[in-house]
Amino acid sequence: MSQHPPPTNTNTNTNTNTNTKTNTNKSTGNTTSTDTADRLSTFGTLKRLYPFVKPAFPRIVLGMVAALLASVVALLIPFVLQQLVDGPLSSGDSRQVWPAFWIVLGLGVVEAVMIMGRRWLVLTPSTHVETSMRNGLYKKLQDLPVAFHDRWQSGQLLSRSVSDLSLIRRWLAFGIVLLIVNFLTIVVGFVVLFFYSWLLGLIFVVASIPIWVVGLRFENRYSVIARRSQDQVGDLATSVEESVHGIRVLKAFGRGKHSLRDFAKRAEELRGTEIEKSKAIAQLWLWLLLVPDVAFALCLLAGIWLASEGQLTVGELFAFFATATVLRFPVESIGFLLSMTFDTRTAVDRFFEVLDSVNTVTDPVEPKTITNPRGHLEFRATHFRYQDSPAQFADLVDGVDLELQPGETMALVGLTGSGKTTLLALVPRLYDVTGGEVLLDGVDVRDLTREELRRHIGMAFEDATLFSTTVRDNVLLGRPDLSGDEADRVMREALDIAQAGFVHDLPEGVDTTVGEEGLSLSGGQRQRLALARAIAARPSVLVLDDPLSALDVDTEARVEAGLRRVLSETTSLIVAHRPSTVNLADRVALLENGRVTAVGRHSDLIATNDHYRYVISSLDDDDRTTREDVLA
Repeated sequence: MSQHPPPTNTNTNTNTNTNTKTNTNKSTGNTTSTDTADRLSTFGTLKRLYPFVKPAFPRIVLGMVAALLASVVALLIPFVLQQLVDGPLSSGDSRQVWPAFWIVLGLGVVEAVMIMGRRWLVLTPSTHVETSMRNGLYKKLQDLPVAFHDRWQSGQLLSRSVSDLSLIRRWLAFGIVLLIVNFLTIVVGFVVLFFYSWLLGLIFVVASIPIWVVGLRFENRYSVIARRSQDQVGDLATSVEESVHGIRVLKAFGRGKHSLRDFAKRAEELRGTEIEKSKAIAQLWLWLLLVPDVAFALCLLAGIWLASEGQLTVGELFAFFATATVLRFPVESIGFLLSMTFDTRTAVDRFFEVLDSVNTVTDPVEPKTITNPRGHLEFRATHFRYQDSPAQFADLVDGVDLELQPGETMALVGLTGSGKTTLLALVPRLYDVTGGEVLLDGVDVRDLTREELRRHIGMAFEDATLFSTTVRDNVLLGRPDLSGDEADRVMREALDIAQAGFVHDLPEGVDTTVGEEGLSLSGGQRQRLALARAIAARPSVLVLDDPLSALDVDTEARVEAGLRRVLSETTSLIVAHRPSTVNLADRVALLENGRVTAVGRHSDLIATNDHYRYVISSLDDDDRTTREDVLA
């Protein structure tokens, strides 16, 4: 058996392996980048996209070439116009006008074709990149442990997978292409301006210097605002999601206005940030519009003087200003292209915060296998505490020693907060132990791949979650290996044991879509389908977290009768919040402050253990109240 770190060292290591890229407070939604992201330049951050962009890179480069050719063609038109002004127009030979006309028309057609080619080349590949990144993000989210999802708001993850990736796609298809091409166009255009007149070109370049200074200052300010804005979008998405999921509670308690005020507050914060972004962009645009106009005015004065002195022909002066006009859009576009680039840089940071998150529940390098599953489950000196728990806090699971023989049913009882649900979560590695071991058929669960381990473990939770698909797909979720008649047989048997025959009365029977999270069904119906899902998986170990809490008395009795047939062949660990659930068990384990303080038959513990009698009496009181409510 492989050796694992002792409890103290493991606790330390686990506590340091929190989300190393982002510290997200799930309750407040405050998200801050770590120093690693802050140290990367905009180029360094965007360069991290290359593994995803690599398949589309050749077409994106070709799109840039097509766009650059379009710009070069546009810069050739002023040269033709110069020849036209200095030639036919100055000599009065109208016959020379038509060749210039056809040349300009041809160049315009070539420019249009190049622009169309640029769009055709880059639009489709950019959507493939977005799809690849979204699939990679979803795969990572599925792979990350439950502890990660405990810390992160779902709205933050949703905004990263939708709005951030959409922004990256638009930047790849439009922003990066035009940013590079327009920059090269400006460089080539300035060379052309110097070709016509070095003095006018120098004036134009010097007058443009403030734009670059303002652009550098803009990056530092805008990046911070853009990050805050995108985080606030995630917080706002979380508010919407929580209010939609909790709409029944809000309506029942008349707290709709309170929820609206909270939403309006977050929306107002986002509005303020967006206004701050707009002001920053407006200041940049002021310089982008003002500087070229000033440069045009200065060049016009100097150009007229040069032409009057005979140092510059009228055609050259005309071509100079035509070229400067062509350059006007590339210069002015720098503003929104820079803001788009900095927005994208923030989106990339947010995307990689998730991808860089450390998964503390991983498969072993050299996994073991269980060739003959029997369902022998053992907790050996098992410890667990959450990653962000202060060192002075006690472990939630504090040195549990417990053994379940194959085919045995064990009930876990204890007061609220004693560690029952946490102990169950360690079996399928929803969380990893921070000390000791959990053994399945003599193999540490950390030495099995998660896929194999979870083939042997079936779980049903008190808070039953269903998916927006059919009853059939929900029940057979853990049996992808089945199809046809065999799948139908297993499903019918599981539904029968869970007393879920109500599904046949649904509009389309087992092919009825249950709706988002199964909220179209009652709590008891959802629990029975979740129990049927666990039974259909045919695991060697069945882990049940009070799966009958929402059932009425008669239905519970029928489900228990069906479970007895299943549990006689399966090792079962059941959290019991009702005395009737305790009666299903062969033995009972009493948890107290994260420790197993007694194990034995129900009758023996009742006779010998004061704390057990106290716990059972509290369960009796709760059960009696529930039964009276049902009968009433």
